[in-house]
Amino acid sequence: MSGYYEIGIYHTKAEVNVGTLWRSAFQLGASGVFTIGCRYKRQASDTVNAMYQIPLRHYETFDEFKANRPIGATLVGIEMGGKPLSDFPHPKTAIYLLGAEDDGLPQEILDYCNCVVSLEAINTLSYNVAVAGSLVMYSRVYFQRSNNGLQRTQSTRR
Repeated sequence: MSGYYEIGIYHTKAEVNVGTLWRSAFQLGASGVFTIGCRYKRQASDTVNAMYQIPLRHYETFDEFKANRPIGATLVGIEMGGKPLSDFPHPKTAIYLLGAEDDGLPQEILDYCNCVVSLEAINTLSYNVAVAGSLVMYSRVYFQRSNNGLQRTQSTRR
């Protein structure tokens, strides 16, 4: 699986989470990061200067995001009650959207998403938004590497 992916936060409450998510996105090969409804200011959590490596875009409203959404990319909402991440086959091109730290994603946005994924947990299902995004991106990278390894193994057996 090649393709690309981006990740963003809707109405983020804590700006530091954007910096942390941006750093993880750089580390895990994302094509871009975005926010909807909240401005970003450079944070100390961006210690790898991700701002010089991958873009961060800001959309004032969800309608503005929809008007600029990449054609053909699957919009994946990350929210409690969705399909478990461990059972989710990541699409080749994806836009992952996380909700605000306190309110999550509103129902009208969940209804617009092509699919909704949730993260499993031992104790409580609520994660810090930057941690949740990092787990989703890691899952994508792991899934891609696992499938490529499987394909290489199968193709060498003749």
